[in-house]
Amino acid sequence: MITSNPFAELSAFIPGMAMQAYVVVMFLLVIGGTVLDMIHKKSAQYFFENAKKAEKSAKRTVSGGEKMSMAISTVTSEVLTSSEFENPRRRVSHLFTMYGFIIFVASTVWLIFGYTAVDAGTAPGWLAAAWHLGALSLCFGGYWFWFFIRVDVAAEGIRWYDLRLADLFIVSCLMMATFALLWSATLGGGTLNTLFFVAFILASTTLFSTVMWSKFAHMFFKPAAAYQKRVTRADESRENLPADFDLTDPAVQAKFPDIPEYMGTNPPNMGAGIRRERPSHY
Repeated sequence: MITSNPFAELSAFIPGMAMQAYVVVMFLLVIGGTVLDMIHKKSAQYFFENAKKAEKSAKRTVSGGEKMSMAISTVTSEVLTSSEFENPRRRVSHLFTMYGFIIFVASTVWLIFGYTAVDAGTAPGWLAAAWHLGALSLCFGGYWFWFFIRVDVAAEGIRWYDLRLADLFIVSCLMMATFALLWSATLGGGTLNTLFFVAFILASTTLFSTVMWSKFAHMFFKPAAAYQKRVTRADESRENLPADFDLTDPAVQAKFPDIPEYMGTNPPNMGAGIRRERPSHY
C-alpha cells in the first residue's frame, strides 16, 4: 500500500484534470485567505510600520552582508529547526507536524500533476511512500500535541475535547492526513473507501478555505517577524525595549544607583524570570 499511488486508481473515476483543478483552486484559496487575513488584521501594515519605527531608533547601520547572514540564520534556526520552542517535546512535535505537512502536500501535488494522466506512467515507489510517510508524520506530531502536550498544564492545560476557533488549523490538518491514510488503506473497499475519500476532501477543503479564520497565515509571517527581531537586535533599536544589563556591572550600578540600595552590591540575575522553574500550577 505504502508504495502505491492512490490518485492513480482514483483517476479511473475522477479525471486527472479535475484533480488538478481542485489543487489549483485550493492554492488560490490559500492566497486569497492570506490576503484577506492581512487586510482584516492589518498585520502587514503593523509589520512595516514597526520596521520603520525601529529604523528611526537604530543606533547603528546594519550592512547588507549582515542582513543576508541574519536571513540565513532565521531560515536555519527559526524555520528549519524551530529553535524558538524551548520545550523539547513541543519542538519535536512541531517538527514532525511541519515536515509531515510539507512532504504530504508537496507529494500530493507531484502525484496529481505528474502521474494521473492516461499516458503518465506509474509513479515511483519512493514518491508514493513519501505521501504516506508525510501523512503519518503529520498525524504523529499533531496527535502528540493534541492529546499529550496541549492538555498538559505546563503548556496550555486545555481538555482534548475542548474545541476552539484557534484549533481550526490543527484539527482540519489532522483530519486531512488521517482520512487520507484511511482512504488509501481501503482502496477497493466500496462504500467505506468512498466515505473516507469524501471526508478527506472535506477536511482538505476546510483547511485551505478557512485561512482567514485559522492560524494558517501565521506560518508566512513567523519567519518575517523572526528576521525583523534579529535586525532590531543588530541595529540596537531593540523595538524600543530596554537593553539587557548585567546588574553586577559597576558601570550599570552607577547608571542606576538604586540597584545596590535595593538589591545589594551583587544582585542575582533576574533574566530567567518565570522560567526559573517548570510551570505546573495554572
